[in-house]
Amino acid sequence: MGKTMQATSGLPEQLRGTNIVVAPGIYDAFTAFVAERAGFSCLYLSGANVAYTRLGRPDIGLVTATEMAETLSLITARVACPIIVDGDTGYGNALNTQRTVRLFERAGAAAIQIEDQTFPKRCGHLRNKSVITSGEMVGKIKAAVDARASERMLVIARTDAVAVEGLEPALERAALYAQAGADILFVEAPPSRDDLAAIRTRFGDQRPLMANMVEGGRTPTLSADELAKIGFKLVIFPGGIVRALGRLTQDYYGNLRQQGSNAAMKDRMLDFDGLNDLLGTDALLADAAQYEG
Repeated sequence: MGKTMQATSGLPEQLRGTNIVVAPGIYDAFTAFVAERAGFSCLYLSGANVAYTRLGRPDIGLVTATEMAETLSLITARVACPIIVDGDTGYGNALNTQRTVRLFERAGAAAIQIEDQTFPKRCGHLRNKSVITSGEMVGKIKAAVDARASERMLVIARTDAVAVEGLEPALERAALYAQAGADILFVEAPPSRDDLAAIRTRFGDQRPLMANMVEGGRTPTLSADELAKIGFKLVIFPGGIVRALGRLTQDYYGNLRQQGSNAAMKDRMLDFDGLNDLLGTDALLADAAQYEG
């Protein structure tokens, strides 16, 4: 019993649909499986989430391309829905970006997001970011488009220039990235709803537009419906699962240390049978039985 059998359409088809695509953040096969089971048709593998959970570190460019690819390959072996993968800066220059695109595509990525920060990058909602020249980023986008084996593996161009240069220069960058072949445009961390609307006004239907919702971040937190009304086609909620997990794990370990028991947390946990029901343990064991001698 490998991937779940939920029928899903590909990311290009979802973006052509009438509804906004909502992609929750994941960081491993378990969170991907639970998110797909909850009904999501697209997921977002966040580099920040992998840094938080795999390294126990902040999102400051510490995760490698191979660590992301290894994580992605485990996820795509478990779920059927398309996975958007955070490719950071491409992990180097245009040639490094091509290697990253090929690596992620082989691991099953439906889309790769590449940003125009300098390396090592940092979370888009942290301060003191810096960006490469638009010309260098145009080269990375062209390299990414040339490297992919299929046009169905989409290239998302992210610019972090709003915080560094202002909104208008960021929009000019995004326009250049679209001309270079980017399939989706992502202007990171616009600080107001008016700025979000300005992005839509600038690009109209030229490319699908992506928004990033980070609780406590620099952009106002809007619902998917609100973003759809503005004109966005894709919204990610990348780090919410880890922020929820961070709160729960603090409560869980603090309670266990203090009480010496999980009794007070019982209503906030799955029991042993509940976890095995969620994972489909009985069905997997039944599957294995047919191969026994």
